[in-house]
Amino acid sequence: MILKLDYNSEIPIYVQLRNQIIIGIGVGGLAYGERLPSVRQLADDLGVNAMTVNKAYAILKNEGYISIDRRHGAKVSTLWTKQQDFNRKLERELQLVISEASLKGVGQEEFIQICSTIFTAAASKHHPLLE
Repeated sequence: MILKLDYNSEIPIYVQLRNQIIIGIGVGGLAYGERLPSVRQLADDLGVNAMTVNKAYAILKNEGYISIDRRHGAKVSTLWTKQQDFNRKLERELQLVISEASLKGVGQEEFIQICSTIFTAAASKHHPLLE
């Protein structure tokens, strides 16, 4: 998986890293149970501080996307559970995205089509029966 970070962005690097890893899992670039690079290795590869990678990994672990074992390092989680507060988080984030889309002239049908395409691609990687 290739990570694309924007070092000039207002979004902190650890947030970009977290988001890129979640997208990688979502689109199938990272498989369930796949080992992630060590904190030190990924920091060296990206040219960032190890604490930045460590922070991203800690957030991903707390959110359930990865597991971390001292002997085996970080791996993509194989067990997924829907967290209780996820729907509220989803609504907050969608409210911003939908508001931006509406202000930029994207219509409801076009927005729903874009969402449907992205969701179908991601869901087919994790729920083959949805294809």
